Amino acid sequence: MSDRITLTGIKGFGYHGILEFEAVDGQDFIVDLVIVLDLAQASVTDDLDDTIDYGPLAAMVVEEIEGERVKLIEKLAGRIADRIALEHQNISQVIVTVHKPQAPVEVELVDVSVTIERNR
Repeated sequence: MSDRITLTGIKGFGYHGILEFEAVDGQDFIVDLVIVLDLAQASVTDDLDDTIDYGPLAAMVVEEIEGERVKLIEKLAGRIADRIALEHQNISQVIVTVHKPQAPVEVELVDVSVTIERNR
């Protein structure tokens, strides 16, 4: 299946990270989603019930970013992917990329990201 819904740049403020100052100061996290599902019916009916409403989907991602602290963005990405798969049975694949642009590393870089895929 090649039908997809892509949400790029969902931004939230969270306190994730291994270092203590990350738990205190927090930072921005950005998430990209690719949702693979059958959109044949929606492309004919023009009915929201035949697809996924991406507004609540994006809000759920922000809830996870702003929610319980984790040490690794791998854990955050997995938590987002698992929740999407659990709440939306019509999805055949979800790809979640979590970006941590202010990652505390000792070299200059633009971004650190982790991508996790879950398939049905």
